[in-house]
Amino acid sequence: MPQVTYFAPAGVPPSSQGEVYLLIEELESLRLKDVEKLEQEECAKRMHISRPTFHRLLELAREKVADALIHGKAIRVSGGNFAMDTNRFRCDNDGHEWEVPFETMKQQPPLVCPACQSPHIFPVEPGLMGCNRGRGRGRHRNGRW
Repeated sequence: MPQVTYFAPAGVPPSSQGEVYLLIEELESLRLKDVEKLEQEECAKRMHISRPTFHRLLELAREKVADALIHGKAIRVSGGNFAMDTNRFRCDNDGHEWEVPFETMKQQPPLVCPACQSPHIFPVEPGLMGCNRGRGRGRHRNGRW
């Protein structure tokens, strides 16, 4: 989830500016393609969507951001169709594996194995704070965005 969800142009009174709504999945498409510099195929794979769907999300996100920049509008990031991953951990001491919901990871990542209390634990899929790459996984009507 983004830490900052509202951007406003400096020097423009809030009452006179319009707002552009950027969905979480649109922001994620910008992050993967324009910040991470990944190919569209890899971006789509990470978001669990088809490449054409990813392309549509990216184009829509870029249009919204361009509109906000050119016309002095604020950008509000919210909403969308997505679900957060769970994070799987393994204990090096006893081999115990368990899942931690994203919301729990954000508040307090696990420090010890819940079965044997060993501090020798590691994420099964390493990533940001042990998350499954710290990103949302899309869900829509047919299991896709």
